[in-house]
Amino acid sequence: MDLDLGQVRAFVVAAEESHFGRAAGRLGISQQGLSKRVARLEAALGVRLLERDARGVALTGAGRRFLEPARWVLAQGERAVAAVQGAGRPLRIDVWGHLYAPMRTLAQAVDAAPGLEVDPVPGRDLPSVAAAVLRGESDAGFGRVHALPDGGDAGLTHRLVRLEPVDALLSVDHPLAGRDTLSPAELGGSVLRYPAAVDRLDFLNRFATRFGIAERVGSTNLGLEHFVDQVAADPACFSLVPADNPLPDRPGVRTVPLVGPTPLYAWSLLWRAERGTDPHPQLERLLRAFTAEAARSRWLEYDPARDWLPDADEAALTPPRPGS
Repeated sequence: MDLDLGQVRAFVVAAEESHFGRAAGRLGISQQGLSKRVARLEAALGVRLLERDARGVALTGAGRRFLEPARWVLAQGERAVAAVQGAGRPLRIDVWGHLYAPMRTLAQAVDAAPGLEVDPVPGRDLPSVAAAVLRGESDAGFGRVHALPDGGDAGLTHRLVRLEPVDALLSVDHPLAGRDTLSPAELGGSVLRYPAAVDRLDFLNRFATRFGIAERVGSTNLGLEHFVDQVAADPACFSLVPADNPLPDRPGVRTVPLVGPTPLYAWSLLWRAERGTDPHPQLERLLRAFTAEAARSRWLEYDPARDWLPDADEAALTPPRPGS
């Protein structure tokens, strides 16, 4: 039988969202239109793929078996289109880690390469961006990369493009706020405040483990201004921000450089590297732009006697090539 890719996409998105309303919004169609597409797919296959009730949508046994092959079919369709149209469309990049302002780094590289066309799109987090890149919905991702559980990053590779020093963000009433510099170990008696749930921020977890920060508290991500206000209101806590990250103008906080060692935040470009996959024609050009900007701005300087990186970030200093 011939599969209708529009129907397959409707099923996949409904399965991912577990809700017809949210899935319809994501696809930009009516909920009735989405329901009709899924119903026609089920009729063509002769099986029920989704169970609907007042609480939302759940996969049937047949739906669970169909989901991954369906994603593969959609990815192949995207690749078929990209093979004939890819050179004429911008490179789509899903960007995550927004409280750390990743667009600063991406914009600096793109601005240095006239004619390079990119379409940056906000991504929720690394797992969601990795899934979108693997499905062929995005050409690349940009943010901090770390190993994902359950092989969620299988088939992907990345290149580290910038190492950015991080500062301590403190309330002006914090006991150490008056210092010109701090060592990470001196923060051991403070509470590390996360700008999201504690289990979602790999870099902060590794920092806390390495430097003996025992007390950690999560937050709801309501934007940078809200987070800075939370830090300002709690003299017992601190957080970390990239040194060049523009902060809201708030009188109740200050940043203090960290030394002895200086923690570095690793920014990477992520893309699909399965054998036989052709990367977007602009990907190699973007990587060259990052390489040139890193040389000009000294983005990849790292001295293990002076700086600290999580082990996986240190290993990523050897760059892969597109299609490798």
